[in-house]
Amino acid sequence: MAACSIARIINLGDLAKCPKNLCCLLFRVVSKFLALSPSLLKEVEKDDGDQPSMTESVMANLPELHQDILMEIFALLEIPDLVRAGSVCNSWRSAYNGMRSLGIYKLSQTPCLLYTSESAGDSVVSLYSLVEKREYKITLPEPPVRSRFLIGSSLGCLVTVDDVSEMHLVNPITGEQIALPSVITIEHVNPIFNESGAIHMYEYSWYSASRVYHSEPSIFSLDELREYLLDKAFVFSDTSTENYLVVLIHNPHSQLSFARVGDDKWTWLPPHTHYADCIYKDGILYAVNKVGEIHAFDLSGPVVTMKTIIEMVPGYACDKMYIVQAPWGDLLQVWRSYEYIEGDYEADLHDADPAISVENTAEIKIFVVDTVEKKRVEIENLDGHVLFLGHNQSLCLSTEQYPHLKENYTYFTDDNDLSLFGHKNNRRDIGLFDLKHNSREELVSPQLWSNFPAPVWITPSFTKLNFA
Repeated sequence: MAACSIARIINLGDLAKCPKNLCCLLFRVVSKFLALSPSLLKEVEKDDGDQPSMTESVMANLPELHQDILMEIFALLEIPDLVRAGSVCNSWRSAYNGMRSLGIYKLSQTPCLLYTSESAGDSVVSLYSLVEKREYKITLPEPPVRSRFLIGSSLGCLVTVDDVSEMHLVNPITGEQIALPSVITIEHVNPIFNESGAIHMYEYSWYSASRVYHSEPSIFSLDELREYLLDKAFVFSDTSTENYLVVLIHNPHSQLSFARVGDDKWTWLPPHTHYADCIYKDGILYAVNKVGEIHAFDLSGPVVTMKTIIEMVPGYACDKMYIVQAPWGDLLQVWRSYEYIEGDYEADLHDADPAISVENTAEIKIFVVDTVEKKRVEIENLDGHVLFLGHNQSLCLSTEQYPHLKENYTYFTDDNDLSLFGHKNNRRDIGLFDLKHNSREELVSPQLWSNFPAPVWITPSFTKLNFA
C-alpha cells in the first residue's frame, strides 16, 4: 500500500473516539514495517545512504497523534509490540518513554519462554512469545547469562547466580540489575578469607534446626557453592507495605530464607525442611514441601509465626509439588510426575547424548486445598484457566484475560536438579500438557533447543524494583 493512500484511509476524528480501534488500524498499517527488526530492544533498522528508510517514509505520511492518545493506544499492547512501536519514529518513542517514566503502563502480560543458546552468544537470552509465536533476542548486562544459574523468575525478573555464587535480580526488558544480599549472610554459609582479606572459599554447614546431618562443614570454591546451596527463588510484591520480598529455597535440605528491600542479610525460617514451592499473599508466605504439607508463615509482624495449613500426603505422591493461587481465590496444590527414558546414566553429565537421560512430564494432578476441612479435593480440569510450571513462580491464569493461551492446559519447563546443575547437553522437558486428555504436546516443532541455563517462564514487565 502506498504511503499516500495510508494517510487517506485514517480518519483521525472518528478513530480518536475509540483508541482500541485506532490501535488496531495503526498497527495493521505499520505491522509490516515493525517486523523488519526481530530484536525486541533494537530500533527499526534504517537503510544505508542518505535516503530515508521505508519505515520513515510511511510514518512521515501518517497523521500526527497527540501524545495522550498515543499513550492510551500503547497501553493496549503487549510489551514486544510496545517496544517495537517505540522504535518507529520520534513521536512514538516519546510516547513510549512517557508511559514508562510515568508508570502508567499496567497491561497484564502473557508469559514468554526465556532460554539461551550457544549460537546466540553468552550474554543473550531469547524470549519466545506465546502471542506472536516467534522469538526475540535480548542482550543482558554482565556477567554473561550463560555463566550464571537461573534459580527463579517472578514479577518480570530473573533471579540469577554468578560464578562467585552471588545472586542478582535482572529485568531482561529494562536491563535493570540489582544485587541481592550476599550469600555469606545465609545461615549456613561463612566466608574464608585469604591473606589479602578477599573471600576465596566458602564454609558450608549441613545442619537444619531439627537435626545435624554432618558433624563437619564442607569447604567449597567460590563457583562450586552455588551447585550445592541454591535451589529456587521468588520475588513477591507486598502491597500492604508497598515493598518487595525475595524468598529463597536453599540447601541443606531445601530450607527457607527471605530478605526484604533494603535488608543487608537473609533471614532464616526454621525449623522445617524439604520445601518445593512458595506463594505470598497479604503478609502470609505459603510454602509446600515435597510431601505436600503446607506451612503458612506470617511475616507481617516483628516476630515470624508459622502454622500448618494441611498435613503431608502419605509417601511421595509425585516427583514435583507446586502451590498456586487461583484467580477465583482458591489455593491449589499441583502434583507433577515424570516418566524416565532409559539411557546411559553413567555418561559424563556435560557430554550426555540429547536422546538419553531425559525426564518427561507424564502426569499432572490438581487439587483444591480446603483450609477449613484441611483436605485436598482433586479437580479434573481448569476450565477457562491455564497453569505455568517450572523453575519460576507457579501461575494460574484466566484465558479470558489471556486469550492467546490454550484453555485447560499446563505450560511446563524443566525444573529438576539434573536440568539445573547437570546434563547440560540434554534435551529439555518443555511443552504443553492437555489436562482433559492427559497428554502432552510440543510447544513448537522442532522443539526449541536450550541447554543451559535451564529455560524458565517469565512475564515481561517494565516495573522497577529499586532494591537498595
